[in-house]
Amino acid sequence: MSTPAIQAALQQMQGMATQAASTQPLISGAQASAAVGQGGFGGELQASIQRINRLQQTANSQAMAFQAGDPDLQLNDVMVDMQKASVAFQMGLQVRNRLVSAYRDVMNMQV
Repeated sequence: MSTPAIQAALQQMQGMATQAASTQPLISGAQASAAVGQGGFGGELQASIQRINRLQQTANSQAMAFQAGDPDLQLNDVMVDMQKASVAFQMGLQVRNRLVSAYRDVMNMQV
């Protein structure tokens, strides 16, 4: 990468950092910790699993209805919902993998 390209990239990153610093957060840190603190990590994990399950069930029911010839469903809507469910499942799988990895790291620590 040439020096002018690096300088341009740095200027762009600095501009983005300035823009991000000037925006107001949607919720404060105290509000975020209070929202998570009520249900805890286990509650958030359970809610995420339920959302993933709901997305998959919706996508599967739409696919079955489309195959049955439902005139209200379009193929593109079914495909978009199937992809949403797939992405949500992959995200859940990656979270699970990270949790297992963190658990193994903690268990392998010497006391």
